[in-house]
Amino acid sequence: MSSALAESYPAVSPPAQSSFTPIYELPSVAFFGRTLSEYTQFFGLDLRQLKGKAVLDVAAGPSSFTAEACRAGIDAVAVDPLYGNRLETLETHVELDYERMIRGMRMRKNRGRFRFTSFRSIAAAEKDRRAAARRFLEDYEAHFVHGRYYGAALPQLPFLDRTFHVVLCAHLLFIYAAQFDYEFHLAACREMVRVARDEVRIHPVCGADGKPYAELSRLRKDLAADGITSAIVSVNYEFFAGANSMLVLTRIEES
Repeated sequence: MSSALAESYPAVSPPAQSSFTPIYELPSVAFFGRTLSEYTQFFGLDLRQLKGKAVLDVAAGPSSFTAEACRAGIDAVAVDPLYGNRLETLETHVELDYERMIRGMRMRKNRGRFRFTSFRSIAAAEKDRRAAARRFLEDYEAHFVHGRYYGAALPQLPFLDRTFHVVLCAHLLFIYAAQFDYEFHLAACREMVRVARDEVRIHPVCGADGKPYAELSRLRKDLAADGITSAIVSVNYEFFAGANSMLVLTRIEES
């Protein structure tokens, strides 16, 4: 998603100022993507178990997960508000938002917030993520007409109940707590569970300041009241401090 579509979501008042310096400046939702390799790490995915299964990537932006997963035999589909635009428009959003995000990372690299475990440097991360965008753009051009990419936004997804075995959502919920209020987070989680057959995985479980989402306990309690179990699961990944876990949601089946 991109800054141009921030108005697609409810306007809310920002929370109280954190005592931590955010790793990114996030005035609006960025059209910024990652590779299948990075998804595998921060979602703890076993690609062999996903082969032949339906997987949805929500708020996918220019990530190459869907393109790469489909080549690996996974029935992957991606959703983002910008999908449906011409390729040239998406290319422009990539250039504008990547420049903004990468510049922000470089400005903050010496503040002790990054964890260089998956990447040796900001430059290495930039190279990997620009490669993801190139793969995405190529795949989007070839497969948008085949229904691999849907233009849509939370909290309403254009799919029937339990369409996908697994639903993934990276770097939207919790990270953008200043833009999206609690009701949006709750509705978004409910909607992703609705279209999931097995589970929903959300990463990370913190804001851009590395602190856990302030309303996490309330969110988990309200989801439990809806018959949705939740678990915070550690992952072997931490690009910035605090981003080392995911929230896993599953529906409690009635006996």
